[in-house]
Amino acid sequence: MVWCELLKQERSRDRGEEMANRQEKTATGRVLHDPVKDKLRPMFPIDLSKCRTIDELVRAMGNTAFTGRQIGDAADVLEAMARDKDCFVVMTLSGALTVAKMGFIFCDLIESGLVKAVVSTGALMAHGLVEATGHSHFRYDPSKMDDKTLFEAGYNRVYDSLEPEVNLDHVEEVMDDVLSNWDAEEVACSWKIHRKIGETLHKQGAGRGILKSAYEHNVPVFVPAFSDSELGIDFALQKIARQREKKPLLRFDPFEDFEKFADTMLATKRMGLFTVGGGVPRNWSQQFGVYAELLARRGYRKIPLKRYNYGVRICPEPVHWGGLSGSTYTEAVSWGKFVPPEEGGKFAEVFDDATVALPLVAGAVLDRIGYFKREK
Repeated sequence: MVWCELLKQERSRDRGEEMANRQEKTATGRVLHDPVKDKLRPMFPIDLSKCRTIDELVRAMGNTAFTGRQIGDAADVLEAMARDKDCFVVMTLSGALTVAKMGFIFCDLIESGLVKAVVSTGALMAHGLVEATGHSHFRYDPSKMDDKTLFEAGYNRVYDSLEPEVNLDHVEEVMDDVLSNWDAEEVACSWKIHRKIGETLHKQGAGRGILKSAYEHNVPVFVPAFSDSELGIDFALQKIARQREKKPLLRFDPFEDFEKFADTMLATKRMGLFTVGGGVPRNWSQQFGVYAELLARRGYRKIPLKRYNYGVRICPEPVHWGGLSGSTYTEAVSWGKFVPPEEGGKFAEVFDDATVALPLVAGAVLDRIGYFKREK
């Protein structure tokens, strides 16, 4: 039976070669193929009259070219993550995305059940906390104030937007409440602190915010570079206050975060990564694959390779600068961080401003999985 099957395959291959040989050569020796017979995927112009939803628009963009196609492909891969019931999706965030008013999109991704863990910069969480406590950010008008005047007026500029200093004072009040009631016997780390902040917001009935949504849906929020943030500064100031009052000092151990994240990921069947931006959150999350391989190779644990099966990133950083933020997923395959495409890995990369691409990609996928039709 095996021999017969091989004979059939050989005859089929011979017929294909015979058909190719029968094609007429052009004067320059080229044999022009039929794209339909070669099973190439056709492209189509966007017909806006047929695009009534974000999903319809993004699907149409996927049949075009350049960044539009990247957005369509990213939505398809993120949808595959969402529909894979065995996939644990980690969302990594960097940049001033909460100041840029992307915060509710992150809430939707958490509340929909798509995102199971968040790894972020600390600043993004701090600015999101501003929003959750009912305060606002403002547009910057360079014709009214220069940066020196902004400093004197207490307006912190984030490119084209302003974060009033008084907002961060309100953030400090929340942090002070959390840390003042912290049991000094319990070692602190970023995911524990963010969970406490989310619990506080939940009890206060605050508005929507990433940390509140994360607490309500049991999604841990990790900030690997915690000291590089407003919340980290507040933790440092709390230490000074405790020293003055001769209270026990709080201990912060970043490896509590590392071990919590590693244990969580080791328990998964499949893993997906949705990255907005790059930087420390992206690398810290991806290095789990390296850690798992070393656990096995150096004899600490008997475990199979643990690599991300899916990856979607939105980041305009080009690859040729050599930094991690711009590195491709195929490069990460060489480090053992992702499953190669030939073994089933699915990746999509969008080289675009997140304030443009994120609402389209996330909105399309949330529409596809029926999130907007659910009762809130």
